This record gives sequence, C-alpha cells and structure tokens, in this order.
Amino acid sequence: MSERRLTEWARELGLTAPLICAPMGGVAGGALATAVSRAGALGMIGMGSAGSVGALERELAALGDDLRGADGLPFGIGLVDWGIARDPELLGRAIAAAPALLSVSFGDWNAPAPAPHWVTAARDAGILTVTQVATVQEAEVAAASGVDAIVARGSEGGGHGDHREPRDSLLAAVLGAVDVPVIAAGAVSAGADVARVLDAGAVAAWVGTAFAAAEEALTSPGARAALIAATGADTVVTRAYDVALERPWPARFPERLVRTEFIDRWHGREAELAHDTEARAAFRAAAAAGDYSVVPVDAGAGVGLVTRVRPAAEVVDDLT
Repeated sequence: MSERRLTEWARELGLTAPLICAPMGGVAGGALATAVSRAGALGMIGMGSAGSVGALERELAALGDDLRGADGLPFGIGLVDWGIARDPELLGRAIAAAPALLSVSFGDWNAPAPAPHWVTAARDAGILTVTQVATVQEAEVAAASGVDAIVARGSEGGGHGDHREPRDSLLAAVLGAVDVPVIAAGAVSAGADVARVLDAGAVAAWVGTAFAAAEEALTSPGARAALIAATGADTVVTRAYDVALERPWPARFPERLVRTEFIDRWHGREAELAHDTEARAAFRAAAAAGDYSVVPVDAGAGVGLVTRVRPAAEVVDDLT
C-alpha cells in the first residue's frame, strides 16, 4: 500500500486515513466500526430512527477491545437529533461510551439559537462534535452554536438528508463561510473522490455507501445483493419508504435509495400511500420477508462502484 495522504485534523483525531464511515442506521454497527478504525479511518456506530439504548448497548458490546478505553483506537457514534429528543437516555449512553466523535444530525439549524444540549454535554465530556448540513446558513448557525466540525452533505449522498446542492459546490460554499473544519459527504466512492474533496479543503471524507456492502456491516445478504446490482441511475430521492412503514422522519429529510417497482409506483404519491392500508400492509410483509425486489436499499449516487462484498479494510485502502 502506498503512503496515505492525511490532514492535520485527521491526524489529531488519531487516524491514519482521512475517512469517516457514515453512521448509517441498521448498517454501521460495532463490528463495522471496529474494522474501519483498525484500518486507520474512523469507524462509527449509527443509531437511526429505530435507535434505542438497547440497540446501542448491543453494538457497543460488538466493538473490539482495542477500541475501548482512553488509549484505544478512536471511534464515533452517530445519533438523530429528533431521536434523542424522543429518548434522552440514548444521548447519555452515547456520551458514557466515550467516543472520540459524536455526530448528531437532522435537527433544525435554520435560526440562531443557544448551543444544543448535546453539544454542551459532549464538550463537557471532552468529545468532539459534528453535524450534517445542506446549506451555508445551516453551517453558519451550527458553527456559531459550538459544533467542532461541519459535514457538508451533498445531494448525491445516500439515505436521509436535505438533498439540495451537489457535494462540490456545497463544500466550496461552506468552506468559505465557516472557520471550523469541514468534512465532505455525498458520493465519495473512489480514491479520486477523496483526493478531490481534500484538494478542495475538506479535512476528511464522510463515506457511507462504499461501506454498506462490507463484510462487517449489518447489511443483510439480500440488501448487499441489491447494492451490488445497482448503479447511480437506479437511485431516487423519495419519502415513499418512510410513508410505507410510517417511520417518523420529518418530511424535509427524504432519502436517496435504490428504486424498486413499489417505489416507482408510489414516488410522488406519498399522500395517497399514507391512506392506502392495503399497499402499506403488503409493503410491511415484504420488509419482514426481506424481499428486496419490493423493499428499497439506501444508497448514494456512487453505488455503481460497489461491485462485491469485501472487508472494510480493503475499502479503506482503495479509497486512500
């Protein structure tokens, strides 16, 4: 392996690769976090809309011993803002786990306000904080609120988000607007993408889809197969999945996913779907059965570069 390029911010965090595995709910568990951190990047445990203290406890137990304690390899935990409002104990357990980095996203950064309680609690515990933003205004408010670093999340990114502006233009605008370190997200799928965002001034790349089919991910075999078969052209940004399962995601955070016949049928007709009990019941049955010809899989626009199941360490090496 050739020498990896590294930013000062990543080096101070204890990394040897300027990559952060996005805290994807249902994908990024303790085993994936361990594998990514052992490879020199920052592994993260993700708690999405279904996150709970019990689920976090389970994934923390799956961390390798070398990621524990003050001298352990760094790892992170990612939470959903409205999720910790619903279950404050989840934030407390995350902070007690002493991650190097705490990510809390999908809140409201559209108006100046005092520092959120999670920023203050993490700072008091000596934990760095990050949050994802989709606009310059959100970045400015988050930085003014005391967040240690900003994730500029481009519209190409997979999963939930505010899909407004392409990664590179958003990254440039955010870098010009805030003084805190900025991390780039959105279809960072190859080494050339990592080099591009680092050249632009990002301190690290935030990578999701490239790790979603890794051996250590929580992703099911059927979902892995769907990822491997997909291309970026197969993805769409929609709320149909959330509406079908009645998941409590705010409407302003739809998700980019691999389209299926069900999604094609109901995309743009979410209000009608919300009242079609038969269609939603059929979808729930398909989800319970793991039928990925019906159920979509979250994926970014770079999913076409996911071509096989492989160890997370190999993904890190390829990206760096």
